[in-house]
Amino acid sequence: MSSSFEDISYVVEGAAGVITINRPDRYNAFRSRTIDELISAFNAAWSDERVRAVILTGAGEKAFCTGGDVKQRAETGDYGPSELGRFRVGDLHKLMRDIPKPVIAAVNGVAVGGGHVLQVLADVSIASETARFGQAGPRVGSFDAGFGSAYLARVVGEKKAREIWFWCRLYDAQQALDMGLINKVVPAAELLDEARAWAEEVAALSPTAIRFLKQSFNADTDHQAGFSNMAMTALDIFGVSAEGMEGATAFAEKRAPDFAPHVNWH
Repeated sequence: MSSSFEDISYVVEGAAGVITINRPDRYNAFRSRTIDELISAFNAAWSDERVRAVILTGAGEKAFCTGGDVKQRAETGDYGPSELGRFRVGDLHKLMRDIPKPVIAAVNGVAVGGGHVLQVLADVSIASETARFGQAGPRVGSFDAGFGSAYLARVVGEKKAREIWFWCRLYDAQQALDMGLINKVVPAAELLDEARAWAEEVAALSPTAIRFLKQSFNADTDHQAGFSNMAMTALDIFGVSAEGMEGATAFAEKRAPDFAPHVNWH
């Protein structure tokens, strides 16, 4: 299956389905095709009886994932062509929650923006000592008012979640561990081995019990899917507005955005 992928790779290693975002030249930022391929890989892992856990990671040493490809958005006003003609990142979020197998984020570098949301949605996250975490939406004319904010608040608390989104700061791996954002920090060279070990460990447990437990954990926050749908619709509109495009254009041009003309508190 991996031979048909361009933006990712997918392999089964023991009990783990390992999905790697493979766009290191763009810091593993995703475009529409990337999301389509991630959805295909997660569905393949769901259906494969050999796979007892899914590991999600990024290619290279610099980035896990830096979210939507802002350069692509600046060039074309969207995230490029897709299989079904729409940008399905919301579908990917729900799939990561619905797959009845633990999703392990192996965070090998920067996890920011939509990439940070992916590691937040993973059931557990293991990070390299070199990993960095944060949101960037308000800096580039974007936001995630669905799972990326509402569920984040369940993970780290309201005050910290608001700090993360309103100030767009980066946090190192130890800070992320201290706030409960991730589960473990390991040396970079040990990251994938550690993630594989967690996959093998959970593979020895009852898969039906794990499935029930994941669904039980999700039940408390499933209502946030409605917010996610609404947020994605709003983002479609906002992303092509003058304010949204100023963020993307400024990022592509490597300058500070000028949002002053768009201040409107009325």
